[in-house]
Amino acid sequence: MTGHKHHTPTLIGSAAHGLEVKAITRRGFLALGSAATAALAGCAGTSTRQFAAETAPIYRTPDNRGSGMGRTSPYYDSMYAAKLDEPFPLPAIPYHEIDPAYLRQEVADPTGERPGTLVVDTAQRFLFLVRENGRAMRYGVGIGRDGFSWSGRAIVQWKQKWPKWTPPTEMIMRQPELERWSAANGGMPPGLDNPLGARALYIFQNGEDTLYRLHGSPEYQSIGKAVSSGCVRLLNQDICDLYDRVPTRTPIVVI
Repeated sequence: MTGHKHHTPTLIGSAAHGLEVKAITRRGFLALGSAATAALAGCAGTSTRQFAAETAPIYRTPDNRGSGMGRTSPYYDSMYAAKLDEPFPLPAIPYHEIDPAYLRQEVADPTGERPGTLVVDTAQRFLFLVRENGRAMRYGVGIGRDGFSWSGRAIVQWKQKWPKWTPPTEMIMRQPELERWSAANGGMPPGLDNPLGARALYIFQNGEDTLYRLHGSPEYQSIGKAVSSGCVRLLNQDICDLYDRVPTRTPIVVI
């Protein structure tokens, strides 16, 4: 037909330059999408792992005792939980603030003493209760300051729950404000503020009171330090545990 111009479709883009054009099928599109997603996920995974590594908390360890966070665990949550069945209910101890080396634990016995013996290692700030089969229960302790310590072999003469505290005459001479709690005045009644805490074990040598005690303390941050006036202090929950394990006449060695 004259005068009628036949129009044919023209290719644009790549086809216009002689390049092959392929149709993107649904399957190809999905495959492309999966590959892209995997690539993005790989990047995100790497970034997440790197972020977690860079921001992970630093925990205290036996080799790094001076800094870092303390770990928590259901085991120690239970061990150092509040004791509400006491005459003076004991609060829970924030044990994660204490060097983990000083938390109660069973260890290989390093003392060589007979089972049933108590050993206070003042240099390491540990108290060991020697057990059978080469094992020992170890407790962290606070000890006496230089000049206010005692050492030797003796026995646990008697034990007391929620004891009164009567500061010795020498202590009252150094701190006259303690006169109100002297033996003549009846001593300090038991309670959460009593320096002997929830339990006390009284140490005698050759029938004489050494004035040395194993006792509880609410001052949990003093464990592992030399702070007391000669006595060995434990966490209140730990002295309760030790009290139940140790009979009177138990031998004790302080080194």
